[in-house]
Amino acid sequence: MEGHIGFMLVATSLVMLMTPGLAFFYGGLAGKRNILGIMIQTFVSLGITTILWWAIGYSLSFSGSGGVIGNFDAAFLANFTLDELYSTADGNIPPLLFFAYQMMFAIITPALITGAFVNRITFKSYLIFLIFWQIFVYYPFVHMVWGGGILQEWGVLDFAGGIVVHATAGFAALASVIYVGSRRDKASPPNSIPLVAIGTGLLWFGWYGFNAGSELLVDSVTVQAFVNTDIAASFAAITWLVIEWSRDRKPRFVGLLTGSIAGLATITPAAGFVPLWAAAVIGISAGAVCYLAVQLKNKLGWDDALDVWGVHGVGGMLGTILLGVFASSAVNSNGVDGLIYGNGDFFGKQVVAVICASAYAFIFTYIMLVIINYFTRVKVPVEHEDLGLDEALHGERAYDDGAL
Repeated sequence: MEGHIGFMLVATSLVMLMTPGLAFFYGGLAGKRNILGIMIQTFVSLGITTILWWAIGYSLSFSGSGGVIGNFDAAFLANFTLDELYSTADGNIPPLLFFAYQMMFAIITPALITGAFVNRITFKSYLIFLIFWQIFVYYPFVHMVWGGGILQEWGVLDFAGGIVVHATAGFAALASVIYVGSRRDKASPPNSIPLVAIGTGLLWFGWYGFNAGSELLVDSVTVQAFVNTDIAASFAAITWLVIEWSRDRKPRFVGLLTGSIAGLATITPAAGFVPLWAAAVIGISAGAVCYLAVQLKNKLGWDDALDVWGVHGVGGMLGTILLGVFASSAVNSNGVDGLIYGNGDFFGKQVVAVICASAYAFIFTYIMLVIINYFTRVKVPVEHEDLGLDEALHGERAYDDGAL
């Protein structure tokens, strides 16, 4: 029992580390006048989401059964006695540790969206967005998929967040991009590729807690999820590198790094349900499909600055669908067999669930931005965009005048 608790404390810490890692990843990709603007949007979720999760988020996600949203029975953890918070009678880890682990998922999910609209959103509107997007998108899908809601009852599987995290965040990012429009300076290069590499390393490292930790104990499935995570990320990184190298005649470091994140996002829903060989196939598919999605985005003129839709949205959708293909009950007795083992019904459920989740996240996000704009301006003024949000909104600079 103590071993499970120790492992989950480490896994929770790893997932927490992913949010600063995401800030470094996005901060390095942003132009040098907008480094702090994108990083504060990520870091602020650590504070606001923690408060919101303790107040109502955990309760709306994991209280009650059935339906699309929970209730307020566990708000502020008020109905738990101290003994209940630390008890392991009904599981392998205490409820308080489960609360903390799931809180880290809640923190990073809305932060993923920020890379799409870098240097175009006012900080005030983002804070409103951060709160209400969780309440009306994230919490309902956590409840429906993991908290005993209708999708879980229907038989939909999502090991660590292909639907709940990546598909919803990715398609919310696309809606945000369409609403706010393009940057004035779309050619702004990454300010620090080494910073992108540091962010990628932290994300990859943290993803072991994200995926392997989702088993919520230490067993063979935990190990399977851990190794599947690494296999998929590695195959996706090399696939992206090879495709880009063949097209551009140069092996690009940012492409290698981006490919690894695509592989990590795509294996997330399937990590604890598929065999190793399937993780390799999923990784190759992620590298190729997500790369093509980014090229399609460029062709259509969608200014998703840091490719949130192409990597997370498409990756989450692809991984959820491929889980429907490759799932094996031999890998995880709590799972099912997928399409290649004759279970077309499960495959169909996965497809329907991820399409509906993506469509809802897209539509709700767009409508919510329209409503927010009635109360406070969403898109920054032209002069702020030209100056850069670091100085215009935050009065700070990432580097002094003598650097970069």
